[in-house]
Amino acid sequence: MTISGSDGPDNDHQRPESATDKTVEALGKLSEALEVVEHARGLLYGFHRLTGTADLALGEAVDLLRKAGHESLAEEVNRDVLGRNVIEGRWTFQIVEDYDDNYYAEFKAIEKRARDELVEGKRHLFEAEMKEDRRTHGRAHHEALPPEANQ
Repeated sequence: MTISGSDGPDNDHQRPESATDKTVEALGKLSEALEVVEHARGLLYGFHRLTGTADLALGEAVDLLRKAGHESLAEEVNRDVLGRNVIEGRWTFQIVEDYDDNYYAEFKAIEKRARDELVEGKRHLFEAEMKEDRRTHGRAHHEALPPEANQ
């Protein structure tokens, strides 16, 4: 679907003539999968940050336990939990790095390669076409583009 004029998507969101409906649908599903991976990656970084924050608070708890005269308990927490690996041999930064290097990077690269090979690198064609199908042309808040794009 190619829309011309100012009441349609910009050139970056119009499919090339050679792209079939099935190709756009397949790339849309690939993009959807990547969005889920992006969300998972964000949650993983959240896990990393929360675990690190907990470990820092735990260090403060150890200091406070010592100041309160609970040296034995403070030492046990310090020895057994503070700085502990969350997964065998790994802190969360190592999990994040492994995910980024061995899964996320490959996923991003294959999605980009598919777009480059099949639709001139254009992104979100499936969604752009869905927008065109679902919006009410000529109606306020249903514009194809932001106002500055038509200047």
